[in-house]
Amino acid sequence: MIKWNPAEYARQSSHQQAWARELIAKLKLTGREAVLDIGCGDGKVTAELAAQVPAGKVVGVDSSPEMIAFAAEKFALQNNLRFEVADASDLPFKNQFDVVFSNAALHWVDDHGPVLAGIRRSLKTGGRILLQMGGKGNASQLISIILPLMRREDWLPYFRDFKFSYGFHGPGEYRLWLSEANLRPLRMQLIPKLMLHDSPAALSGWLRTTWMPYVHPVPEPLRKRWINEIIDRYLARYPADLEGRIAVRMMRLEIEALAV
Repeated sequence: MIKWNPAEYARQSSHQQAWARELIAKLKLTGREAVLDIGCGDGKVTAELAAQVPAGKVVGVDSSPEMIAFAAEKFALQNNLRFEVADASDLPFKNQFDVVFSNAALHWVDDHGPVLAGIRRSLKTGGRILLQMGGKGNASQLISIILPLMRREDWLPYFRDFKFSYGFHGPGEYRLWLSEANLRPLRMQLIPKLMLHDSPAALSGWLRTTWMPYVHPVPEPLRKRWINEIIDRYLARYPADLEGRIAVRMMRLEIEALAV
């Protein structure tokens, strides 16, 4: 199981927070909704949701006990907000929420059938979902750098049994999964995003804190060299712009649906 560093993630996740704010604006909340945030991480986005529903409530769930402990302590003063450890594939709620929200989290799950079934159980009839996650083709340029490097003779011993893959899906498979979960799709869209890092150090921080499946198999004393090799090869193929910014092309899958 991936072990997260909540404090470091909080420092390195400004892009995810910016995308979450765009997503929250699309909810057009009235202020009275009960909202479930799946994959709440360090809690800062969940806290922003809670501020939008002063007469409602927000529950943030994450599979990482470290993240939940960090979020619960940091945002303990918000009375309409609580955090719980829960697996997105086995949500424990039933008919409790008007809205289920998730940003930059569900690509950590390969099989979204159980996730959507749990979301439907959690929603009141007529409730809605708004999800955004890495979609088909996400970070493909970066992955095209990492995979051959993993197979190189000096790094291969650390990745010989490597099995992880992100669940980067598209609207086609999602339409079927929504139908099976009794969720009616309103919108399914792949949205290209450009993630800009101000420096190699910023890109290194992002890799270190959000690409752990591709980093943690390497022994800790070698991780800095491993990440630097990824960055060097990436910059050789995709150089920084004139302002020194490094672009990583992302693809986000955004899903909006209703519980029927």
